Amino acid sequence: MLIIKIYSFSYKKSGIPKDDSGNGGGFVFDCRFIYNPGRKDSFKDLYGIDKPVAEFLDNDKNMQEFMNNVFQIAREAVNNYIDRDFTSIMFCFGCTGGQHRSVYSAEKLGKYLHEKYGNMVKIIIQHTEFPEYSHTF
Repeated sequence: MLIIKIYSFSYKKSGIPKDDSGNGGGFVFDCRFIYNPGRKDSFKDLYGIDKPVAEFLDNDKNMQEFMNNVFQIAREAVNNYIDRDFTSIMFCFGCTGGQHRSVYSAEKLGKYLHEKYGNMVKIIIQHTEFPEYSHTF
């Protein structure tokens, strides 16, 4: 079974997560070019998984184009890894604080891959800056 690890992280605090699979790394996506919801006072204490932030990013054209591109890359990579009987793949999303854009992106990719592949894969989402929100599909 393919294990898909999806990370959110902060470039300023923790940096790109280390790959513990022995493969030497995975995909890393930089979300800092997308408008930071944390610049709005009403979002400062919220996270990318909170409904107001998620709705804001759901309506951001740049974020949606970015996620569609990520979905395409991830789909092709996961299909290839399944066909080749690989056991591990890693996707990482970074932003300035690791709170809004990266968390949102990690959650969206996890949901997308879970809906597409179901029990064919195991998905582990790890929010580096906020481990209490980490979970598995």
